[in-house]
Amino acid sequence: MHLMGGTIGLSSTGILHSLVNSFAETDAIMPVLFVGHGSPMNGIEDNEFSQYWKKLATEIEKPKAILCVSAHWLTKGTFVTAMEKPQTIHDFGGFPQALFDVEYPALGDPKLAEETSKLITSTTVGLDHDWGMDHGTWTIVRHMYPNADIPVLQLSIDYNQNAQYHYDLSKQLSSLRKKGVLIIGSGNMVHNLGMVAWNKITENYGFDWTLEMNEIFKNKIEDNDHTALIQYEKLSTSSLLAIPTPDHYYPLIYSLGLKEEKDTITFFNDKPMAGSLTMTSVRFG
Repeated sequence: MHLMGGTIGLSSTGILHSLVNSFAETDAIMPVLFVGHGSPMNGIEDNEFSQYWKKLATEIEKPKAILCVSAHWLTKGTFVTAMEKPQTIHDFGGFPQALFDVEYPALGDPKLAEETSKLITSTTVGLDHDWGMDHGTWTIVRHMYPNADIPVLQLSIDYNQNAQYHYDLSKQLSSLRKKGVLIIGSGNMVHNLGMVAWNKITENYGFDWTLEMNEIFKNKIEDNDHTALIQYEKLSTSSLLAIPTPDHYYPLIYSLGLKEEKDTITFFNDKPMAGSLTMTSVRFG
């Protein structure tokens, strides 16, 4: 399960040069994903969730780059990774060594990072050279694109801001969809680690309130009722059980903000886990 680092055919400089000026707008538009990433172990396991991530990559046009908004990069202010060679971050503990051994050697794209920062006019976006790819990103992307031949960037979540702020910010990235960039929000719609049923940790099991909120989220997404999803605290008395903290929910808000009226909506990996989590994911377009 270990993907070794090092060279991947072309030199990093050669690949980066080949990407310069390659992000012109076209008539084609990339889909937008929200992916429930769940346990870091999904990054190395061949299970129902990772199998669908692999399948998904065969169903969409190969992107020129990937921009991921991960629940695991929370910042004061907004930043985009801008290094040529982002590190693989093992931001977890208590898992098998095989998970820590994984390196996903995808390149970054400083030019695209700069372009992305300029698209956002509601705030100043910093160019980050220290972060890399956390497990909210690489656990998914390494299954979708195991050759690590697509540049990967991350956009941070300003944790001082509310859902409306993030929804409005994400809309400013819409032109990237026409430039071959696959944008992924990575989190979980229902995510309450404090109430995990440890005796059912590997089971597709959900508490009643988990199942209730999952259906509410899906119904609101299908109805394009983004206002209700932004004001998630008002959806149900179970809302704050499902979202005790919004870190894993905000990536969904980014994906919603990028949805266009004509986009089809497709749910996948629509299952609860361990009582208080859901893997429910959605593709727009």
